[in-house]
Amino acid sequence: MTEKLIVKDEILIEATSAKVWEILTKPKYVSQWDELPENYPEEDMTVGSKVVWELPNGGQSITTIIEAVQQKRLKISLYGSNWEVKPNEGDVAYVYQLEEGDSQTLLKIEIGDFSLIKDGQMYYDASCEFAVNAKKVIKELAENQ
Repeated sequence: MTEKLIVKDEILIEATSAKVWEILTKPKYVSQWDELPENYPEEDMTVGSKVVWELPNGGQSITTIIEAVQQKRLKISLYGSNWEVKPNEGDVAYVYQLEEGDSQTLLKIEIGDFSLIKDGQMYYDASCEFAVNAKKVIKELAENQ
């Protein structure tokens, strides 16, 4: 059995879960902590929202929101058209879990499972770096908007 490759990170944010949710779902904020295509629509991201990237090798990388529980949980499926093995939707995903406290929100991030795809370690390593950088920007945006 292959060991799972799932990035796990978290950060405590001095803001309500409603504010953190805005940062996770409004494209004007998402574009500051994650990449979005230039022509991405301005409406809030919700179940079914997709981001499609054309890859240099002719393939596509697609993220699709498959679960959105307001101010609680956001799950975004990741799919690469050039992946040799095609995991089930949601098996490789970004999950943002929000736990609200007294004026603070704990944001938990899980990204993976990259053991399901070829070159999974490369995706895992890149996602570790992404999580560290993204959580800092999400925190800063939520606390200063």
